[in-house]
Amino acid sequence: MVRHTPVTKSEARRPAVKVTVAVLLAVAIAGALWVPIYAHSLPKLGDFPFFYWYQLILVPVTAILRWISYLLLRTKPARPARARHGQGVRR
Repeated sequence: MVRHTPVTKSEARRPAVKVTVAVLLAVAIAGALWVPIYAHSLPKLGDFPFFYWYQLILVPVTAILRWISYLLLRTKPARPARARHGQGVRR
């Protein structure tokens, strides 16, 4: 079973981190929902118009932004429970 550590006061007082995460996620969402950005057929990349390769590039960019957001928000992992002398680890 996974044990989560409680949020400490120092972690709860990080509004700059939360604002940064909100901006990163808003950029990822706005990049897909704001259609005038990519509603063009030119420039072409091979036979693919701009609309298609923009969408294909947006997927890994969004994944990277979500990963950065996760790294900013994660807390320290809980310490593993130590086995008592002579007893195995409970599962």
